[in-house]
Amino acid sequence: TIKVVFQPGEEILPGGASLMIKENALKKPDAELIIGQHVYPQLEVGNVGFRKGMYMASADEIYVTVKGKGGHGALPQDCVDPITIAAQMITALQQVISRQLDQTIPALLTFGSVIAEGTTNVIPNEVKIMGTFRCMDEKWRTVAHDKMYKMGVGIVEAMGGKCDFNIVKGYPCLYNNEALTAKVKDFAIDYLGEENVVDLPLRMTAEDFAYYSQKVPSTFYRLGTGNIAKGITSSVHTTTFDIDETSLQIGTGLMAWLAIQELSS
Repeated sequence: TIKVVFQPGEEILPGGASLMIKENALKKPDAELIIGQHVYPQLEVGNVGFRKGMYMASADEIYVTVKGKGGHGALPQDCVDPITIAAQMITALQQVISRQLDQTIPALLTFGSVIAEGTTNVIPNEVKIMGTFRCMDEKWRTVAHDKMYKMGVGIVEAMGGKCDFNIVKGYPCLYNNEALTAKVKDFAIDYLGEENVVDLPLRMTAEDFAYYSQKVPSTFYRLGTGNIAKGITSSVHTTTFDIDETSLQIGTGLMAWLAIQELSS
């Protein structure tokens, strides 16, 4: 029996896979394994890539509001400047990664939004910050949450402000079952040729497919969609993203081939 599962809501927490699992997508009949495919513009069309073991990071969203006391920019002594406090906090939080994490564990902390609605001579009352935390170790992920919260709140309060520090736990780490991945890679070599099947590096991006990998043996591989000769080189999540549409035929053919070979084995 083959069950086809599409991927709704992949980019927005809690992620479509977690909801599909709750609605028994892996049940009736019980799934023995699951194989996922994702486009990869950095890989030329006609190629696919695999990686055994840990492959993609967990992804958590961080929302922080630093509250101070606004006022005239020329009279900072009458204010509690949330901008300078936020700057100190953002810089200090990087030390959780660089000084408190086992350096053999890949992890990163990125803040992509800092909003302070003051102006040239006005200190605002608050600063809103949004970021993402990525990690390749579930145990240390939890430890890092606690460290970031205590450090962030502590710095803000020590500088006279108040802080709402919220970490929204997102997708877990994505682990490709080693035995399944090795077998599926061999199937792909049979289908596409050894020269068109490559090994992939770790990625700090995240996927809700990781929820499936916690439930059943799983493998998540990459389908090459780029074509340098045609100028199709833009990454996903860009305004110029495109694919060589030959990859549509290759991708569906390979998925069907993998399913048939797995049933046959």
